[in-house]
Amino acid sequence: MDTVLTNARIVTSDDRTPLADTLVIRERKLVFVGRVEDWHPDGDVTEHDLGGKTVLPGIIDAHTHPAMVTHSAWHVALPKTDDLDEILDFVREYALAHPAAEVPFLYFEYYPSTIFGERTPTKELLDTAVSDRPVLLQDFSEHAHWLNSRMLELLGVTAETRDPVPGLEMFIRDAKGEPTGLALEMAYTHFLDRMFDTLQWRPPVVTEDSIGEFFDFMTRHGVTGLFEALIEDEGALASVARLDRSDRLPLDYEGAPRFRTLADLPDAIATARRYDRDHGSERVRIRTLKLFLDGTNENGNSAVIEPFVNDPASADLGQMQMDSDELAECMLMMNREQIDLHIHLVGDRAFREACDAVEAARGRSAAEGEPWRLQVTFAHCELIDPADVGRPAALGIIVNWTPHWSGGYFGEEARSYLGDERWNRMYDFTAIADSGATLTFSSDVVTKYESNRGNPFFGMQVAVTRIDPEVPLDPAHYPGSVRPSARSRLTMERLIRGYTIDAARQLRIDDRVGSLEPGKDANLVILSDDPFAVDVDKIARIRPVTVMYRGDVVAGAI
Repeated sequence: MDTVLTNARIVTSDDRTPLADTLVIRERKLVFVGRVEDWHPDGDVTEHDLGGKTVLPGIIDAHTHPAMVTHSAWHVALPKTDDLDEILDFVREYALAHPAAEVPFLYFEYYPSTIFGERTPTKELLDTAVSDRPVLLQDFSEHAHWLNSRMLELLGVTAETRDPVPGLEMFIRDAKGEPTGLALEMAYTHFLDRMFDTLQWRPPVVTEDSIGEFFDFMTRHGVTGLFEALIEDEGALASVARLDRSDRLPLDYEGAPRFRTLADLPDAIATARRYDRDHGSERVRIRTLKLFLDGTNENGNSAVIEPFVNDPASADLGQMQMDSDELAECMLMMNREQIDLHIHLVGDRAFREACDAVEAARGRSAAEGEPWRLQVTFAHCELIDPADVGRPAALGIIVNWTPHWSGGYFGEEARSYLGDERWNRMYDFTAIADSGATLTFSSDVVTKYESNRGNPFFGMQVAVTRIDPEVPLDPAHYPGSVRPSARSRLTMERLIRGYTIDAARQLRIDDRVGSLEPGKDANLVILSDDPFAVDVDKIARIRPVTVMYRGDVVAGAI
């Protein structure tokens, strides 16, 4: 029996029929999308009058971290404060209440990147709070970690220890080469097994039930597909696969293992192939690789074109994992192997050199008579030089952005490195979209602490207003707490498109999802309010009253 949804405002993300009022579902597929007067039933139907409610295609989160969120469930949330002494007191008191025999490793999140002022995050300072066991505090940028002496000791990190990626994934050191207690990116993770072996303890593993909680949250908020932007734990992927095989995975899933250099790329490709063979299916795919090209603007290790303002005489323009020539070689190999590329990059030099690499690789591929198949996605792209804005459209590069960052979620630390002019033009994706590039959207949540921000409607509100309702900028300095520039506000039309059909293109599943049109899977969301009509400061309150995945109601009810 067909299911009919009618008397609705159906936003299809299909350019041929952008709006409709009726759709028909048969055997998990859409068989009609259009005006009710054009529908001619040919059998028994179950009809639902939606009373004018808005219907969207199922939302696709094109860059997030289910496994990392799940792994972080045991982490301890720090108080939201800019007072460093208050944070140290909290850490000290928590440790006293939870002895080492009970909690052998303390992991806290987050401290504001701007909190230290004239002080520095040293191991000695953290030792004043806890010294009897390893302690780690993660900063708000999620790319810096403050470690105490005991943790560095158990990791085995000394002056003689080689940094995983000098200048980027590294330990900050003093004049003698000794680690100070600050680790950038994921440098410390390379040595964790040594610490856990000594402690004879490991964090809880990811199970179907634990990672399923994250998927359930996303489903309740209208998400029917997502991209896991970093697979580091095959066990977590196996849990996703078990959910899939037991028909408990209510979404399409794509994931990406990581590579770091051209030398390790063949092994990474082999890993992705094995993961896809052992765990993949029609809705679970591992056909993309992840590369971290530079660091973060908040930590001053992004790759920039002009010097950092805090040290203008320095020749340091930030670090990159590889130069454009090596990156082009990686792209050529991936093009031949037909595996896609997802790149973390934030600085304008990283953006430019990555574009240079795509241009060079495409040119060489054409000269060699090799078809260009590689799909390249640039994630974050926080700072783009105006001269490069049109290049993604010209080169077929997909740009992915996290809308809930648009209101200044990471505070003002980047400003101390970039200066006012560059800081004020960060996070501007209107020109990218106007140029014709494909723009996709995501939550990029990495811990339980911030998982509530995985709600796509929260992200839409922040992108439309440039105001973060949870961590607003100081209105004394930013009128209305609007993060500059106000002209960079994204429209709801662009957001819906980037969360649906364009995100489906990024995941290469747009042949069956991403828009509401006959022949595609019946993935859709019925909303409590119309996102195009509701007050912009109430977009985050929109709730899916019904979420359908392949024609089945997976959240809410009709």
